Amino acid sequence: MRLGPHLHRIGNDVVAAYLVETDDGVTVIDAGLPGHWRDLLAELAAMGRAVEDVRGVVLTHGDSDHIGFAERLRRDHGVPVFVHADDAERARSGDKPKAPTGPMRLGPAGGFLSYALRKQGWRTRYLSKVVEVADGDVLALPGSPRVIAMPGHSPGSIAVHVPVADAVFVGDALTTRHVLTGRPGLQPAPFTDDPARALESLARLAGLDAAWVLPGHGTPWRGDLGTVEERVRRAADGARGPRS
Repeated sequence: MRLGPHLHRIGNDVVAAYLVETDDGVTVIDAGLPGHWRDLLAELAAMGRAVEDVRGVVLTHGDSDHIGFAERLRRDHGVPVFVHADDAERARSGDKPKAPTGPMRLGPAGGFLSYALRKQGWRTRYLSKVVEVADGDVLALPGSPRVIAMPGHSPGSIAVHVPVADAVFVGDALTTRHVLTGRPGLQPAPFTDDPARALESLARLAGLDAAWVLPGHGTPWRGDLGTVEERVRRAADGARGPRS
């Protein structure tokens, strides 16, 4: 799906990944689930591109529903995969603490599981090799993506700011559709290691020049980035309900 002159999305509101295209080639932001490989090939073809035009994959974090086809690109096509140093081991082996899920509704949660199965989530291959990045790095990839540390969902969660695409890719720093409840709108993502720290990290979005906020789960969002932290905090308070 084309979102803008340099910006494409594959997947859907359940699990999404993104492509940034410039004259220099394509940067992939997150790699969804293994079954998104076909979606990647189809979108590249619609763009008049091929796998050989992909110059790198940037992971917003190392969870299994974001690394799906990354190892395939790395192993079979020599595409480097970039991840924050604090999530490098997570991307290589999948080790992660058990995080609270919060509220859940049977329909949306079942839909998330069903979609993950259809997209071959059980076949996820963790990374054998990654290129570690740090806060503030500007990567030599199409679109010159800049790394913004957003710890909380995981220690090495990042946002990826790409000015040419007028977008910031936030992974699971927030969501616009809760995969376990179906609730729409800006809100905290489930399965977050440190919810309080994740909320604090959202302040880092306020000064960015971008129209699009692009999560790993949910609809793309357009608006004032200076309001994002407040909106997500209000949603978090609402989800907790009234205090006694």
